[in-house]
Amino acid sequence: MLPPSSSGTSSSGTAAQKTRETADALEADRPTTATRPTAPTGPSAVTRPTTATRSTTSPATPTSTAAAPTAPTAPAPTEPRGAEARTAPWGTDPYANALRKGRGPLFLRRSDGWLLPLEVERWCSDAGAADLSALHRCEGPVLDIGCGPGRLVAELIALGHRALGIDVSEAAVARTRRIGGSALLRSVFDPLPGEGRWGTVLLVDGNIGIGGDPAALLDRATDLLSTGGLLIAETSPLDIDERVQVRLDDGLRAPAEKAAPGPADRPFPWARIGTPALLRYAGACGWRPADQWSAEGRAFVSLRRPRPRFVRERSERTSSQSAESANSAPVMSSQLDR
Repeated sequence: MLPPSSSGTSSSGTAAQKTRETADALEADRPTTATRPTAPTGPSAVTRPTTATRSTTSPATPTSTAAAPTAPTAPAPTEPRGAEARTAPWGTDPYANALRKGRGPLFLRRSDGWLLPLEVERWCSDAGAADLSALHRCEGPVLDIGCGPGRLVAELIALGHRALGIDVSEAAVARTRRIGGSALLRSVFDPLPGEGRWGTVLLVDGNIGIGGDPAALLDRATDLLSTGGLLIAETSPLDIDERVQVRLDDGLRAPAEKAAPGPADRPFPWARIGTPALLRYAGACGWRPADQWSAEGRAFVSLRRPRPRFVRERSERTSSQSAESANSAPVMSSQLDR
């Protein structure tokens, strides 16, 4: 924990004030002053879709030469949100404990028992060479979806970008603020500051899997980005297209040994997709490929936001099909070998 400031303000209060100051700077389109954080930075923890009930302020234009998005006054890290945000699996003890310790074990467990290790130690370290290969491609103000403990947000600020992280984990948001970043306790599917104004949206560290529906997540990113904005996504190095139900698992106890199921034991939809699958989804949504690269064994893709005409057509199709899709069961597929 950081010591209180000389004025007697607590570290959590100082962090919340910093987020508010960043929001004011975004609204006024003036750069924020930031120094490179000295504490470890954190992961891109993921978010779970929730029902949007909170209003937001109106954004300004977030490009390197235009006004940046308006961010609302940030809540304190422990401010209650909706019931879904408070009980989402990523806000529960296994994930929060891993962030506090800065290490795992932590896994995503499929219903068939297969475990996907989560790289908590890397997430809680400084941004590495692979991270920087993505961050150096960012344009304008950057929104980090599922920012986790904030290593990318803090690094972006150190690089001179205006950046905001969102996460459903209070522990992740608190740590992001503590190391000098700005973050809000939000799901990507909540109303967000600066919608339609962000220069770059980040979906790294597996966050392309949020919600278990890559096409829906791409649609949401379209809403967030400005015209011509950039989406940078990390994909699986495998050629897979997997959509399944998973739950968080700390590997300490078998499911049968747990006295009573908690929020962390509730399954939630997740996806893992490789670059070919992402490009298929993106092409169907009108996204334009910008770049593909790999670094330190990790694969990345950058995409340009669909043109306005395609976005309008997509919106019309979505409206006309909403009643039918509401009554349709989701299709879950898996091409992943165990």
